[in-house]
Amino acid sequence: MPLPTADHSRFVQRIRRRYPAECELLPPGVPSPGNLRALVERLQADGRPLASALRVARQIVLERLAVLDIEQQASLDDITHTMTSLAEVTLEMALAQARADEDVRHGAPRTADGRPVELWIVGMGKLGARELNVSSDIDLVYVYEEDGQTTGPEVISAHEYFAKVVRRIHGLIGDTTDDGFVFRVDLMLRPNGNSGPPAVSLAMLEEYFLVQGREWERFAWLKSRVVAPQAAVDSGRALQLRDLVTPFVYRRYLDYGVFEGLRQLHRKIREEAQRRAAGRPERANDVKLSRGGIREIEFIVQLLLVVRGGQFPEIRTRSTLRGLQRLVSRGLMKAATADRLAQAYTFLRRVEHRIQFLDDQQTHLLPTGDGDLRWIAGSLGLAAQDNACALLHHLGETREFVATEFDALLHDGQAPSPGAGGRGGCRTCGTGPLPIDSETLHELLPPELRERVQRWAEHPRVQSLRDESKLRLGRLVQRAAKRVAEESCTMNAALRFVDWIEPLLRRESYLALLVERPEVQTRLLHLLGLARWPMRYLMRHPGVIDELADARLLHSRFDREAFTAELEERHAAWARSGEASEEALLDTLRRAHHAEVFRTLVRDVEGHITVEQVADDLSALADATLACAQRWAWQHLKQRHREEPRFAVIAYGKLGGKELGYGSDLDVVFVYDAEGDEDPDRSSEIYSAFVRKFITWLTLRTATGELFEIDTALRPNGNSGMLVTSIASFEKYQVGRGSNTAWTWEHQAITRARCCAGTPELAERFEAIRCAVLTAPREPAALREEIHAMREKVRAAHPTKPGFFDVKHSAGGMMDAEFAVQYLVLAHSADHPELRPNVGNIALLQRAESAGLLPPGTGNAAADAYRELRRAQHRARLDEQPTQFPPDTLARERDAVLAVWRAVFG
Repeated sequence: MPLPTADHSRFVQRIRRRYPAECELLPPGVPSPGNLRALVERLQADGRPLASALRVARQIVLERLAVLDIEQQASLDDITHTMTSLAEVTLEMALAQARADEDVRHGAPRTADGRPVELWIVGMGKLGARELNVSSDIDLVYVYEEDGQTTGPEVISAHEYFAKVVRRIHGLIGDTTDDGFVFRVDLMLRPNGNSGPPAVSLAMLEEYFLVQGREWERFAWLKSRVVAPQAAVDSGRALQLRDLVTPFVYRRYLDYGVFEGLRQLHRKIREEAQRRAAGRPERANDVKLSRGGIREIEFIVQLLLVVRGGQFPEIRTRSTLRGLQRLVSRGLMKAATADRLAQAYTFLRRVEHRIQFLDDQQTHLLPTGDGDLRWIAGSLGLAAQDNACALLHHLGETREFVATEFDALLHDGQAPSPGAGGRGGCRTCGTGPLPIDSETLHELLPPELRERVQRWAEHPRVQSLRDESKLRLGRLVQRAAKRVAEESCTMNAALRFVDWIEPLLRRESYLALLVERPEVQTRLLHLLGLARWPMRYLMRHPGVIDELADARLLHSRFDREAFTAELEERHAAWARSGEASEEALLDTLRRAHHAEVFRTLVRDVEGHITVEQVADDLSALADATLACAQRWAWQHLKQRHREEPRFAVIAYGKLGGKELGYGSDLDVVFVYDAEGDEDPDRSSEIYSAFVRKFITWLTLRTATGELFEIDTALRPNGNSGMLVTSIASFEKYQVGRGSNTAWTWEHQAITRARCCAGTPELAERFEAIRCAVLTAPREPAALREEIHAMREKVRAAHPTKPGFFDVKHSAGGMMDAEFAVQYLVLAHSADHPELRPNVGNIALLQRAESAGLLPPGTGNAAADAYRELRRAQHRARLDEQPTQFPPDTLARERDAVLAVWRAVFG
């Protein structure tokens, strides 16, 4: 069966009859913006005024696109980008003509200090997203920079001048003449719609966003961009508009409150579509506005972008298809779902174009004629036995899939359907949503939960909430009660949930998140039932609950490369949007770190990773965060003397030993290298200033929370020493050259030190210094005595509760094992190179036994004991329990550590 051709289109037939010679003016292939402008100019040169040339050019371009689309199977991007370029070129030329005409009478407008005032044509919707269809109207907003007045013969205000320019543009673009029109122009999206002025100043637009801007307008402005004049875009002058629009569209938090605004907008659209289709069943086949149509795919993407784009600028895009890809990359949508939605969007847009090619009508309704339907089906490769059944079947399947995905996203947060049953006497399942202070709700709750909620509901903070917020809280409590009744969570979990949510009453974005994502609340309840500490972490960082929506959470480990790449991508996105301020970057680091800690916490509590893996992941996360913070902070240091610093962070303690826990302080030392710099003293001052800034970046508490507590007491000369030390001075101090040298306890600390961030060359120098310290000759008896004395000093500072065994500080606890390892490393590294690497206490105990430095069996037994003591400490802390146990509980582990202690210290 031969493929259909473009000449089935009545519109194409008309163009070819009327403009046969003009159709030859456009070069072969997909028209470029340069081709389009040249076409208009050639038509003008042939004697047509601009208005006529623009209209004829438009019809010639559409004829070409029909051929490309139907006969040559051009891509959707080729068609939509060409239509967008046509709009941009014609608007650019119309704007120039309109201003020139007004300037003759009024002169150009200028500000009070003589600066020229620009008018920007802002493309909205599909024009802004470069997704224009072949018979689309264009949604425009006209914005001028600031107030002023003209300088010509008849002086008028800039506001009046641009109103006249807009009318002229509309005449050139939107009026219908004998040659047709260029584009139908819709100004409904301007501030105050049809009742608003035709052009608004930046100041008027800003005030409108602040005072009157509605939720649905945020979706409209998401796709906005300046489409003319191009010079304003190229020069960066139009960025002023972006700086207004971005904070209006994207909030700096997880904006789940926008769901309800989109529900209302979509409800209006569906009601309008149903009204138009009433009594006319053929109108139900609207591929754009009907259920499962193009608009619902666009809404899915726009909703998720608006919700998350405030915190994650790298997902922001105007393009629907690109938006789907970016949602997958952030784990906000399954790849298979995004692929099917992309296929659906492409198919529906291609059907839309076929419909519009028929008669150049701005319609999205399938035609009713069999011949037109067969032509559309054939052009899409869906004709079967000379009928359109395959087209209608594929269209039905596609729309059903889209509608299902849309409903799942938009209606997840609705109240449980009436009559939904539940086990175990769930008395709340058959009711609709009730506010948190409703007596009816309280009567439906189990006694323990009822008592807690009643006390809560009577609190003035709850009583002063908006009705919508009370209803949200009621929904969340109803769900929690239902989960308890279904035995999918414990009563303890439900009570902890109430305790957790109480401090968040005024932070409605989190309440909205839980209402809209029931699966997140279900996982949250499960998590709260497993341990107490997650509740504390979530109280400090409630924003991380959104991580529970990511299906990848439990099936992966921390990936340093991916984490770093994601942060750098986010930094680049902030820079592109002009928002890469220190404040934004500080919050970005904190959010990313909190999210990764929480992911590790969930995997830990649910038993998917071991204690050692938890420590490895938290340590790797700290390393990556320090490295990223160092790079970003250096770029924001005004007095930096080089593009890349020669600087490193040396980790000691738990971070140095890769045994970091939740909320652990970071013991760090900062070193730099100024050798070869023109002015080493100046370099020293710069690095000192940088370290102060760097510490602020790490420790400052922002609205997003804190990052780390930093302890620099292990630097040379302790708290009386400089915050940052040259690597040469650090070496002299550690290896004992000169009068100012390190103490034995500092050498103990360096046994588990490592370079965790910074210049690789400095990391190599530090490792050489560390090796020199570890292999230095020492008198064993004196070393044993000094380390033993230090252990007693630490023990005295941490007394143990009588009759209990403290897993860390008691005799036979982890500190004994650690001090024994430090002695073995310092005393024997010169003769046993295998003790030099910083591989952790467990591996070093095993290596010491293998080297014959410990009696057979003792090193391995102590290594196992150390692992179990860490596990016991970890479990206790997760549930906020004491780390002191009855003495018999860990007797075997205690005795194994004591055996090593006796072997080393006697």
